[in-house]
Amino acid sequence: MTEFTGERVIPGQVNDDLWAEHMARYAFVSRFASAKRVLDAGCGTGYGCVELARTASMVTGIDIGSDGLAYACLNCAAPQVRYVQASATAMPFNAGSFDLITAFEVIEHLRDWPDLLKESRRVLDSQGSLLVSTPNRLYYAESRSLNGPNPYHVHEFEFEEFRSALLEVFPRVRILFQNRVETLAFHESRVAAPIEVRVDAADARPQDAHFFLAVCGFEDLPELRPFIYVPRAANILREREQHIRLLEKELGMTKQWLDQVIADHDKLQHLHEDLTQHLHQQNRWALELEQNWRAAQNRVAQLQDELKTEQAAGAEMAAGYERQVAELEEENRQKTQWAIDTETRLTADLAARAEQVAATVRLLDAAEATVIERTRWAQGLDAQLQHLQTQLDLIRQSRWLKLGRSVGLGPELKQ
Repeated sequence: MTEFTGERVIPGQVNDDLWAEHMARYAFVSRFASAKRVLDAGCGTGYGCVELARTASMVTGIDIGSDGLAYACLNCAAPQVRYVQASATAMPFNAGSFDLITAFEVIEHLRDWPDLLKESRRVLDSQGSLLVSTPNRLYYAESRSLNGPNPYHVHEFEFEEFRSALLEVFPRVRILFQNRVETLAFHESRVAAPIEVRVDAADARPQDAHFFLAVCGFEDLPELRPFIYVPRAANILREREQHIRLLEKELGMTKQWLDQVIADHDKLQHLHEDLTQHLHQQNRWALELEQNWRAAQNRVAQLQDELKTEQAAGAEMAAGYERQVAELEEENRQKTQWAIDTETRLTADLAARAEQVAATVRLLDAAEATVIERTRWAQGLDAQLQHLQTQLDLIRQSRWLKLGRSVGLGPELKQ
């Protein structure tokens, strides 16, 4: 369901007084809507369109809010009522489309409110009328003195400003005051027309009015007799007494709540006193801590001075160290260069000696090969010698040889 914010009237979600305040305007204008084409600009939830449709031939309700129109289509539908989502400052209708236009509690919500009046004049028939209402800024500001300005209102009007703005667009303007009045009714259980009404001391000042209801047109305006709207015939005094008793009951509950709040306040007061005492102790501790802190600060300053002195001495020592380091680095560089040169020289010498060794190894390898070859040759000769010696021994021992020598034949073999 659409949320009630106080600005959009939703049937069943507003109190009787607020409901009557809004319905009274539609009851007033329905007397002029008979058989007419009516446009309700800013129709909201559509309850006013249903009231106007009781006498009008066709009622068109427009509103820029989709939530209100959704509620209207669902809950305030009627055969001769249609709803259109549109702005009251840019109406999607041809010129002269309507005989009667209502714009109740709309103009104060619009930043470009003059366009509402211009658009109403455009789509209104030359014999038609515009009825537009707005709260009196003086009374409204006074009634909201505790709550502050209405956040939904862009521009509120006083009487003369409202009248001048309407006369800039419409040549005929009459402004009625909408007020609550004290009444006493005499009626049977069922109230039926006609009803006689007597109004005493009806004089009223514009600055005292609750709402302004203006009737604007081009030629003659409809006859505007005083109109009193009674939402229901009842004992209003009894209802107010019941309401007072309800308020008294709520006041009693509020008093109980207030007593509990006072008791809680006393507890909080005692707690506050305990906390205050604790705070004093903490303050004393904080003062001691501050004194210690200041002493520590002084000691830190003293140490900083000592540190600066030591840093100055250290800087001088560091400079001496740096000179020694530079000398050592230079000496190291020279020794490194000597080592590099020595390594280069020794490497070259080692390479030459290595070449000599290699040559010697080659000569030794060649000599060794010659020794091996000659050893093998000597071993071959020795083998031949042994073989010949063996043959010689065999020959010496041969009996044929011995026989030959005995007879003087054969060679002389020497030992």
